Amino acid sequence: MAHAIFCTVKTSIDATTVVDRLKASGFTSGDISVLMPDSQGSKEFAVDNETKSPEGATIGGGAGAVLGGSLGWLAGIGLLAIPGVGPLIAAGPIMAALGGAAMGGTIGGVSGALIGMGLPEYEAKRFEGKLKGGRCLLSVHSENSDETEKAKKIFEQAGAEDISTSRAASVAAKS
Repeated sequence: MAHAIFCTVKTSIDATTVVDRLKASGFTSGDISVLMPDSQGSKEFAVDNETKSPEGATIGGGAGAVLGGSLGWLAGIGLLAIPGVGPLIAAGPIMAALGGAAMGGTIGGVSGALIGMGLPEYEAKRFEGKLKGGRCLLSVHSENSDETEKAKKIFEQAGAEDISTSRAASVAAKS
């Protein structure tokens, strides 16, 4: 049974470390999602501003590489402005879920996207609160219990907090 494993980390450097470990363990870019506040004005990202949303909710879709990290390997990296949460850097399957929320100006877009990914509402709201507090949210899709345990172990070894597992509501296309 497919699952999504979620966690929070304190910094973008911690997020990069976790992504590197997940990648080295065989997870694909389509399995991993990262969501973090854009508190440094996108200094860590090389953004391609050619794909702006007409509504203005998407600040800079389709970002390029990450300077000094490996988050650029992830699918669909970009910047979003979510009402009530502020500017966020998103990558992976969560980017698609949040993109619709941002373009529609949905309040509680982060919670809604997380609920859509299979999290119970109370956990989704808790994670949204962590993002507002400056934490980075990561998730990884697993196809079986071995992958789930491997992801949890990587999160624990990296010092991640708020580790949670849910049944995946949908499966992203494998890269």
